[in-house]
Amino acid sequence: MRMRFFAALALTVAMGSAMMVFATPPAGSGTITGKVTYTGTPPKMRPIDMSKEPSCAKQHATPVLTQNVASGPGNTLQWVVVYISAGDEGTNTPSQGVRYDQKGCEYLPHVLPMLAGQELQIFNDDQTSHNIHPLAKTNQEWNKSQPPGSPPIVTKWDKPEFISVKCNIHPWMHGYFVVLKTSHYAVTGEDGSFSITGLPPGKYTVTAWQEQYSAKSQDVTIAGSETKTANFVFTATPY
Repeated sequence: MRMRFFAALALTVAMGSAMMVFATPPAGSGTITGKVTYTGTPPKMRPIDMSKEPSCAKQHATPVLTQNVASGPGNTLQWVVVYISAGDEGTNTPSQGVRYDQKGCEYLPHVLPMLAGQELQIFNDDQTSHNIHPLAKTNQEWNKSQPPGSPPIVTKWDKPEFISVKCNIHPWMHGYFVVLKTSHYAVTGEDGSFSITGLPPGKYTVTAWQEQYSAKSQDVTIAGSETKTANFVFTATPY
C-alpha cells in the first residue's frame, strides 16, 4: 500500500509540474517590427572630399556622402536606432564585445548600439593614423590616437548615453556610439525597416532616435508570441 501511495504521489507531482510548464507561455517570443520614414524635405547629403588623405580617397570609387540624414526610397530613413526605452526588465551584459572599424577614413558602422558595460573594440584598418574622440557628457570623455597597425582600443561605457564621436585628424569622420540599458534594439537599414525580437509579454515604450531629428516614442503591448507594428514618421527640414 505504501508503495502505491508514494507512486501515486510522485505521479501527481509530475503531472502538476507538467501542467505548470505547459500553462506558462514561452518567454521572449514577441516581436515589434516597423518602418521609419519622414515628411518634408531632408538636407541633401554632400560628397566628402578626402583628397588630403590619398590612402583613403583611393578606396572609394565614388565619393562618400555625409550620413547625418541618410534617406532612401519611399522617404525612408537609415541609421535610426529603435529600442525599448521602458518596460524591459533588464539584460545581463554580454561577454561578447562590439566592433567599430575605421576604414577608408569612415566609421563603420555609422551608428553603433551597445549595452552599458559591454566591451567596445575600436580598430584602425587604414594606412594612416586616426584620432578617436568620443564627445561623452554623462560618461567620461577621452581622446586617443591610433596609428596604423596598432592594436584595437578596448573600452566600455558604464552609463546609457548617445555619444557623438569624431576624428580630430580627419574632420569629416563622424559617427555615434549609442549606449543603452536594453539588448532589445535595432538599427534601420536602407529601406527604413527594423525588427526587435525576443520580447516577453508586457507593455513597452518603443523609441526611435535619429541623430539630427531627436526621438519619437510610442507604447506597444505584447500579449504573447505575436508580432506588433510600430511605425515612426519624422519631420525633415532642409537644414
